[in-house]
Amino acid sequence: MIQNVHHNSFTMKFNKNIDNMPIGENHPSYIIAEIGANFDGSLETAKEYCLAAKNAGANCAKFQSFKAEKIVSDEGFKLMDLKGVHGTWDQSIYDIFRKVEFPREWHKPISDYCNKIGIDFSTSPYDSEAIDLCVKLDVPFIKIGSGEITWLEAIEKIAATQKPIFLATGDATMSEIDDAIRTIEKTGNKNLVLMQCITNYPSKIESANINVIKTYESAYNVITGYSDHSPGDVVILGSIALGAKVIEKHVTLNNSNNGPDHPHSMDFNEFKIMINKIRKLESALGSSRKFVVEEESETVFVQRRGLYINKDLEGGSTIKETDIDVLRPALGIYPKYKDVVIGKTLKQDIKKNTPIYWDSLK
Repeated sequence: MIQNVHHNSFTMKFNKNIDNMPIGENHPSYIIAEIGANFDGSLETAKEYCLAAKNAGANCAKFQSFKAEKIVSDEGFKLMDLKGVHGTWDQSIYDIFRKVEFPREWHKPISDYCNKIGIDFSTSPYDSEAIDLCVKLDVPFIKIGSGEITWLEAIEKIAATQKPIFLATGDATMSEIDDAIRTIEKTGNKNLVLMQCITNYPSKIESANINVIKTYESAYNVITGYSDHSPGDVVILGSIALGAKVIEKHVTLNNSNNGPDHPHSMDFNEFKIMINKIRKLESALGSSRKFVVEEESETVFVQRRGLYINKDLEGGSTIKETDIDVLRPALGIYPKYKDVVIGKTLKQDIKKNTPIYWDSLK
């Protein structure tokens, strides 16, 4: 298995040209706005998405880099009787992929634009030329989509760049994940984030299997994340609660727009609300160390009990059990010392309903 550095000392950095952002335990999660095919064939629309992602609070605007002839076989798909979302498309799989290609010549302008507005740019490469382009553009990480997890040759080339890898694991068995991680390991690249994913569009909330994040942490000792295609933010928030540090969600400016990704994407209003919830949840998660926080400094007395004398007693009196009440606030001696106090002698007179202090006892 890959011998990765554990969360506590993980030093992977992002936003290199803007602001250093470590990823791992005790750091905010890294949030990716997956634009995918939703740029609607327009460079200006692509820029609009990047700005909307920035304004919503995302850390990264991400695209996908493929050419239809290098990712799908038109003849192969014609041999299939597709029952899922791909079977609902009114054009061939090849034609749809061709239509939503993100042109290679747009990558540099989009990367520059993202740098200008202060958000990371990255893209998922689906061929060798696209991998080289990621290196040329110096993306902060390379996301490997779930469908590529068994293409070990491509994984090895990506890992050899020594860039951080976000590996999605939709459809994958643990054996297939093992193979991919071993392939990454042999390149010496230890900057891996393993992302749970369900590859259906949209995926069912009840299929999310968020708990596998804990399995990934224990089995591979890596930072984890979730690439989510389910409705709403339940799966994302659950992932954060279980320790996910990288989040990816498809976004759209309009769910009604034509295109394969728009219907199952989250609109930017929901996306911004989700990010605000994430940040609040991260604040609420706090530390694994139990301690009394500042706002409890008064209630630690107000809501607890102490030992009180329930009648006027003169100095020299011996305290009996019947002389003691256990009341709020917790001034003086704690109730657990009641048996020690019984039989002690008072140094001076004490009034009814007065707390008992150690220095008032002989």
